[in-house]
Amino acid sequence: MTTPDTPRDLALSVDDSRPSSPSVPAESARSRGRVRAFLDLVAIEHSVFALPFAYLSALTAMQVSGGRVRWLDLLLITVAMVGARTFAMAANRILDRRIDARNPRTAGRELVTGAVSVRTAWTGAAVALVVFLAAAALLNPLCLVLAPLAVVPLVVYPYGKRFTNWPHAILAIAQAVGPVGAWLAVTGTLDGSGPAWVLGAAVGLWIGGFDLIYACQDSEIDQRIGVHSVPARYGRRFALHASTLAHVVTFGLFVWFGALIGFGWLWWVGLALTAVAFAYQHLVVSPTDLSKVNRAFFTANGFVGIALFVFALLDLVIRLDLRP
Repeated sequence: MTTPDTPRDLALSVDDSRPSSPSVPAESARSRGRVRAFLDLVAIEHSVFALPFAYLSALTAMQVSGGRVRWLDLLLITVAMVGARTFAMAANRILDRRIDARNPRTAGRELVTGAVSVRTAWTGAAVALVVFLAAAALLNPLCLVLAPLAVVPLVVYPYGKRFTNWPHAILAIAQAVGPVGAWLAVTGTLDGSGPAWVLGAAVGLWIGGFDLIYACQDSEIDQRIGVHSVPARYGRRFALHASTLAHVVTFGLFVWFGALIGFGWLWWVGLALTAVAFAYQHLVVSPTDLSKVNRAFFTANGFVGIALFVFALLDLVIRLDLRP
């Protein structure tokens, strides 16, 4: 299993001919190479999968609580989300490196090949965690107080595949935190946060549901090496049915969220397109044909996040004051 927006098979070559006393440019190039390898390790570009719903929650909270965009809050929310996700991915890769080495599909990951050292990965994870906590502190006291609770499922998730057949549920909880946290970042209070919890539950089930699909790729190897997952324990067919159910409930929660906020017709157009994307990803993957899993994972789910956010944003722009 992996984090919602990162595949399992998501190296850096070392030049052994370097001089014994490297020049400053050469050392700088190697430093950039190490940074690039770490960013590849955590698939930093895939932060885009998690951000749309955090933005949606934050902008909706701004519309509800005054109607004016607070750009600094959006910047800090971005920093917090990227920091938390980077920490989670680095921790996941570190804790799973021996499992990854035993799976042919993940044996090329940076910690397995040595492109990134464990020490570098831990350093990057620590820096990302500090960045997350600092952003939370700058947002408001409630975010700082609750930030450690948000970290818990991020750390527990990598261990989940060692003790439960449902680690996907832990991932769902971890992902549900994003929209709730973004709402609290704007309002600074739990009062009136009901819509954020509905959106958070929808996002959690959405990501947990497609993690069920993605995990089907490793069901056989997981059985052999003792990794727990729904496909490994109950079979691919059951996992795909469970994923379908999760996404049906997800769609219902998106409908509920839109009704609670009072979105206009643009939201519902976006939701209709989302329904098509959900149907597509479940039609192209079957227990006997997993060749299109990546298409379902990236194309369909990337479209869900972007489509819903864009149409919701268009609806909100009509009502929000966008002046700095």
